[in-house]
Amino acid sequence: MTATDTETGTRAAAAAEAADAPSGTSVLRSGALMAAGSIVSRATGFIRSAVVVAALGTGLLGDGYAVANTVPNIIYILLIGGALNAVFVPELVRAAKEHADGGSAYTDRLLTACTAALVVLTTVAVLAAPLIVSVYTDYDGAQAGTTVALARYCLPQILFYGLFTLLGQVLNARGRFGAMMWTPVLNNLVIIGVFGLFLYVSHDGAAGLTAAETRLLGLGTTIGIVIQALALVPSLRAARFRWRPRFDWRGSGLGRPLRNAGWLVMLVLTNQLAYWVVTRLSTTTGQHAVEAGLAGGAGYTAYSNAYQLWIVPQGIITVSLVTALMPRMSAAATDGDLGAVRRDISYALRSSAALVVPAAALFAALAPWVMGSVFEYGRTGAADIEVMAGILIAFAPGLIAYSAQYVLSRGFYALSDTRTPFFLNLVIAVLTAGLSAAAYFLLSPRWAATGMAAASSVAFLAGAALTAHTLARRLGPRAGTRTERRATAVRTHLRLLAACVPAAGAGYAAARAADPFGDFAAVGAGTAALALVVVILAGPLRLTEITDMLNSLWRRIGR
Repeated sequence: MTATDTETGTRAAAAAEAADAPSGTSVLRSGALMAAGSIVSRATGFIRSAVVVAALGTGLLGDGYAVANTVPNIIYILLIGGALNAVFVPELVRAAKEHADGGSAYTDRLLTACTAALVVLTTVAVLAAPLIVSVYTDYDGAQAGTTVALARYCLPQILFYGLFTLLGQVLNARGRFGAMMWTPVLNNLVIIGVFGLFLYVSHDGAAGLTAAETRLLGLGTTIGIVIQALALVPSLRAARFRWRPRFDWRGSGLGRPLRNAGWLVMLVLTNQLAYWVVTRLSTTTGQHAVEAGLAGGAGYTAYSNAYQLWIVPQGIITVSLVTALMPRMSAAATDGDLGAVRRDISYALRSSAALVVPAAALFAALAPWVMGSVFEYGRTGAADIEVMAGILIAFAPGLIAYSAQYVLSRGFYALSDTRTPFFLNLVIAVLTAGLSAAAYFLLSPRWAATGMAAASSVAFLAGAALTAHTLARRLGPRAGTRTERRATAVRTHLRLLAACVPAAGAGYAAARAADPFGDFAAVGAGTAALALVVVILAGPLRLTEITDMLNSLWRRIGR
């Protein structure tokens, strides 16, 4: 046996062991580890957002930076990111089970092909920065110049977003979930430092950015993403993964993931077309709000800040849980065990809803205090908070459906089916764009962005219902005992809503009572009251997901 054969055998054994790891690892433990990382990441993310808003405000200057910093992520997700997130883990798990070398060579080829595509995409995007900015805004003059300059510094993030996703998915497929959730904290800390420095060196009240300030914000933001990606390397080495670039792609089996990726690119394209409509209309709304002399910023920055806060529970709870389940679901789908896939999806829907539904109720009841505690600093005043709070309330109902849609779509991806989710997602994209346009034309500048958030909620509710129906037919009838068949996600959601409606009322009353003591006190009192009512009603309403969670917590405390 040669040294190369020995090395290949070692890598194959490691890959096979890694592929089996998720089955032997507690899903709840893995989900808790990721959730903890996500909580810290989101918490530092809020501090980052607060510092950014304090430095730039929610007017045109803030809108320009938000667009420049968001465009790289949009382009990355549009052309390759969505495909990597949905296709990579199922393909790696399948390769580990089917290939003689445990999928090592296949992984190397897939990483090489994706990285080459990322390099080309990043280069083209940097060269086309003025065109890209003009697509998402109708800025001119100094506003357009500043936004384009910021975008040129930020667009190289595309490459490092891609590397972060690629390497993180390799870790996920090997049952190592923590690093991908924890390293974004480093990015947030870098951004906080960059904008803290900007606040220190900039001139208060300046209407625009100097060339040096533009360079500081643009390069500093990109450096944060670079550090986030490179921070995965130690975990990869600990997982005994060594990437060796391979360009022998012909006949290597990359055709199937490329076909699946093609449907996902089309899915993301429809999403981004809807997002483009919202971005274009909300930036225009922000300009109209300024022209009308409105006290609070009512444009893209307000919409974006509310969205970033709204999506936090889904990112912490649902993403963590489904990421831990995805390797197991993919392995079950490869073995043809549709019953196991159905059970995992039902479990993910019910378990995530136990926390997501109360979070949606909290946003609806406590929005003014929540937004105030996060964003009311620096250039952001009470009028800005009022606008953002209204947007958050409009977003709140959609959180439940958005979380469910995320879980359901991963069921299709585990089955290596990306075609069906594309057509289902058209419903969401068309409704989002159409209803957002209606809000823009029918509502005043003060309320247009709020109407766009409500449009998203309606679209997510319709999309989740249609996706659930389609996936249920694909997986076949429910199996198990009568009790197991009755434990459906729909029943769980309805019981949670029955508990959370009175809980939201109690939370609002408690927040109003604590309002004289400040936003943080109001949020604390309101959250405690809401949680207490949900816990009290969990028993009578047979919310076993909550009671089991509490019992597990008490046992841990007892130990």
